[in-house]
Amino acid sequence: MSTADTRHHDRTATGPQDGPETAGERRTPGLVPVTETLRSVERRPPVPGEAGPGEAAGRRAGAGAGRRPGAGAAFLRLLGSELGLTFRRPRNQAMLGVLAVVPVVVGVALRLFAGDDGMGGVIAAVAGNGLMLTFASLSFLTVLLMPVTVSVVAGDALAGEAAAGTLRYLLAAPAGRTRLLMVKYLNAVLFSFAVTAVVAASALLTGLVLFPTGPVTLLSGTTVSVAEGLLRVLLTVGYVGAGMAALAAVALAMSAFTEVSIGAIAGTVVFVVVSQVLRAVPQLDGLAPYLLPTWWMRFDGVLRDPVATGDMAQGLLVFGAYVLLFGSIAWARFTGKDITS
Repeated sequence: MSTADTRHHDRTATGPQDGPETAGERRTPGLVPVTETLRSVERRPPVPGEAGPGEAAGRRAGAGAGRRPGAGAAFLRLLGSELGLTFRRPRNQAMLGVLAVVPVVVGVALRLFAGDDGMGGVIAAVAGNGLMLTFASLSFLTVLLMPVTVSVVAGDALAGEAAAGTLRYLLAAPAGRTRLLMVKYLNAVLFSFAVTAVVAASALLTGLVLFPTGPVTLLSGTTVSVAEGLLRVLLTVGYVGAGMAALAAVALAMSAFTEVSIGAIAGTVVFVVVSQVLRAVPQLDGLAPYLLPTWWMRFDGVLRDPVATGDMAQGLLVFGAYVLLFGSIAWARFTGKDITS
């Protein structure tokens, strides 16, 4: 009998022997021992305290989700990216530069005419105190130039993305349409306040350089200190910035209805111009309280003593109503809109 036959006879006669072929292994002739397959493991009754393959995968997914940044962090990251794109864009920087130059030009022009006889009104106020140049510049630029600047950024928020073909890629990310709309509007709001702050800062510096600075004489005839005058300038910036933010909601709503940004921008500018024309018609005085530009100039309440908080508070309520109305229109349109580009 050969050696191989002897080994086979011994194994058959003595039965299974203890060796490497244990319960968790099976031997295939000519191959090394292999462990149980996944299917055999799934058929095996679960052992108390031991997680199955599905449960372990679920735990890994849950742990991975816990390591991901929260919704708040993702919102801030998206907002930061949007702000970076807005303030780095050469077009927006050029518009801010123009707004910063206009108060300088106005200040130089008023300085040249400061010695003329018959000087009165705003010119006399500015010539008497450099802080008044801030209020004069805001009164001049709030009529059209600042609204146009805000309309360009807010009107381009959605329509510009659609025209560039990047809107659907933004929505492909787990941001959601509502969150993306909030980011776009908050970006426009911050730009609106930046526009107002640039005008105020430029006018303030120009006034301090070209004109004397001292106690401020208000429209009501009361004189306040320089510190209180600066505080009133800050209140004016906040109020005018809120008014521009309300206009940004109008532009964003128009941007949601088109894929051409120039259409949304032009529509917003037409809205401002028509509102200004309606305000100028005496027979339509009944419409004035409902028109947004009517309340932009109510920041002159800070030039009275005491501050006309009633008029300014009513203006803030109108701004909030415009934001709510046109923000709802933008949300209803954008969330139900088919994004094809």
